Amino acid sequence: MSETPFPVPNAITPYWRKELHPLDSHQSSETLPMEQDIVIIGAGYSGAALAYYLLDGTDPSSRPTVTILEARQACSGATARNGGHVRPDLYAGLPARAKRYDQETADEMALFELANLHAVRDLVQEKEIDCDFRMTTSMAVLRDPALAKPIKEGLDELLQWGSPTAKLVHYLEGKEAATFSGVKGATAVFSFQAGSIWYSLLSSSVDKGAQLHTHTPVTKVSDSQEGGFWNVNTPRGVIKAKTVIYASNGYTSTILPEYKNRIIPVRGICSHVGAPDGAEHPHLPMTYSLRHGTNLYDYQVTRPDGSVVVGGARTEVIPRVKEWYNVWDDSKLIEPAAHYFDDHMQRNFRGWENSGAKVNSIWTGIMGYTNDTYPHVGPVPSKPGQYICAGFNGHGMSFILLTARGLAKIVRDGVPFSQSGVPRLFETSERRLQEEKNELLG
Repeated sequence: MSETPFPVPNAITPYWRKELHPLDSHQSSETLPMEQDIVIIGAGYSGAALAYYLLDGTDPSSRPTVTILEARQACSGATARNGGHVRPDLYAGLPARAKRYDQETADEMALFELANLHAVRDLVQEKEIDCDFRMTTSMAVLRDPALAKPIKEGLDELLQWGSPTAKLVHYLEGKEAATFSGVKGATAVFSFQAGSIWYSLLSSSVDKGAQLHTHTPVTKVSDSQEGGFWNVNTPRGVIKAKTVIYASNGYTSTILPEYKNRIIPVRGICSHVGAPDGAEHPHLPMTYSLRHGTNLYDYQVTRPDGSVVVGGARTEVIPRVKEWYNVWDDSKLIEPAAHYFDDHMQRNFRGWENSGAKVNSIWTGIMGYTNDTYPHVGPVPSKPGQYICAGFNGHGMSFILLTARGLAKIVRDGVPFSQSGVPRLFETSERRLQEEKNELLG
């Protein structure tokens, strides 16, 4: 295996990729183009959304030439690992950011996440995208009142300040919490709106002329420009690109070394759990986050057939740092958590005790976490014509669509970051690259 973060060739196949899309291993041509206006590295959600917005609404005669390069199959990285829900972090992230920064910054982030949720919904409806997307209620369920207390106090304080986003979180405690959630032992519930798409974005871009080359890993980007072009090196040849966009998430530091220890590959685990046909059990229409302690949780979303996708297992994973931190091998399970989900439904939900629910599929995937907990977005410092959209800390579904739209405005239209609509905290900078503190490890 590579000594630096690089996609392994034999990753476990996630539940989401059991039925492969025609673009899964697509290569637009036998050979790579010699020159392109824009090369996007990574064909996950970020890369697909960037290509979509770079080409959407453009006149065919003036469209930039765009090539998307992917090391493995399309949407096979963190996008395939995800838990399947677009879930704004309103209940815990909101008061935490208000305490760390101020109310304005906290609301900016929360409103951006909500806007992203609604943008996903609107895109699905406008483009008639065939996918399982439902607006629903998401619940954060806590069994320990001591965990709920500071969150509730923080939200109450924000309400007193007039925070528009704190008003969107509903709180229940005691018997009401247990009854509403259906979770055994629940003592507190915070609920809010969530949604539960990426090949459609890729298909649209390819239809508009973008080239997609899967199984084409980028091994190096030149250290300097030659005649206004960056050399993008792959085993299939070199592309000269005026603009390079890194949508490579946890693997970024291998081809952009200044992001070493700033964007870190983190291995996560996820599963698909279902009951046998005909088994009786309550349907769970909401999405869940089951909180077991500070930064220890499971996340869960219900599929249309009543089965669930559940991931996290953080009580088993987080204490074993070598199993997840700076790990990019998703060909193996995280062994301490390999059987964590075996009785997940029976253990946690009323009415599922005799359901016979079991794990049908379990997999790992590589996410990109950052040392300061915020994505890196915008122009790469000291490298004109290079941009980054990576490091979404396992929360990309709630950020990526509008982040990609904002970065596309910067790249295509030359708007400044401050007018892109992307939160200020996301802007990559030399200052952030010099920051040694690692909040991921505490």
